Amino acid sequence: MMNARLKLAALAAAAALAMAGCARKPPPQLPPAPMTEQEQAPVDQGVENAIIPGSRADFLRSVPADRILFDTDMYDVDDRDRAVLDAQAQWLQRYPNVRVTIEGHADERGTREYNLALGDRRANAAKNYLQSRGIAASRMTVISWGKERPEALGSDESAWAQNRRAVTVIPQ
Repeated sequence: MMNARLKLAALAAAAALAMAGCARKPPPQLPPAPMTEQEQAPVDQGVENAIIPGSRADFLRSVPADRILFDTDMYDVDDRDRAVLDAQAQWLQRYPNVRVTIEGHADERGTREYNLALGDRRANAAKNYLQSRGIAASRMTVISWGKERPEALGSDESAWAQNRRAVTVIPQ
């Protein structure tokens, strides 16, 4: 009997010690609350958000456009497109570690397969031009969206003209 009481007391003491070891003490200092979007972006002299060199925002600020436009069923790079791509090439030469994706797009007319192939030719035309300006092909990825991601909705020439494009995308 005495032995059973002793075992029971020892078991109770062990359980109490185990429970005491599980108690959590609050940390000496709580971590800061998550920052808002405005707090995350560095502020340039308190006036506007600073733009980080080599970022997507820097690219969009530095080049005339992130896209070139094409005529119906065409994928050739004209003089206006060359000026845009020349500016993109200059920016990419300043930031040799930046990789880009060139997206090819088409308007809604035509079959899905035709538009995917046309979008691919448009994206490759932009890539080949950038490559001719000294940008390594290994830094550029090409994807065709065909008519799947229109820039402008509508079934008129204005919408179609905006959707026939190749867009140079810098990751966030």
